[in-house]
Amino acid sequence: MSDNQKQTVSKSSKPAGNRRKSRELALKGLYQYLLSPKELGLIIREMADEADFVRADESYFRSLLEGVYSQIQELDMRINKYLDRPITELSPIEHAILLISSFELIFDSSIPYRVAINEGVELAKIYGGTDGHKYVNGVLDKLAAEARPSEVSR
Repeated sequence: MSDNQKQTVSKSSKPAGNRRKSRELALKGLYQYLLSPKELGLIIREMADEADFVRADESYFRSLLEGVYSQIQELDMRINKYLDRPITELSPIEHAILLISSFELIFDSSIPYRVAINEGVELAKIYGGTDGHKYVNGVLDKLAAEARPSEVSR
């Protein structure tokens, strides 16, 4: 492959971190919302000002944040079944991670369930409390079995 061909391929393909960066920005936005509810448009504008926003898949970021925002009550209801404490006692970070991953599990079948769980666990390792990733993993495993039984049983 010539250098020109390599440059064309790398320019036309998106970096592997785009969706992960989108999830990170959505996490930051949801964290803000959980601490102090505000208008979705304002959260999106604030996240667009983040330095890492240029590395994110903007379309995915918007669809993820808008989707969670519009389905937050449904997501909380579904997550709540698998918690060992009231949802109000979750840390806002772990709550936001569970919302994002749950949205992907329940409403976006284009994302394999293992990817949705793994991305949630990775976010919890980076941003969550000590061993928070284990808790997130346990909740998401149970939710995946309910939300995608045929995929999980394969």
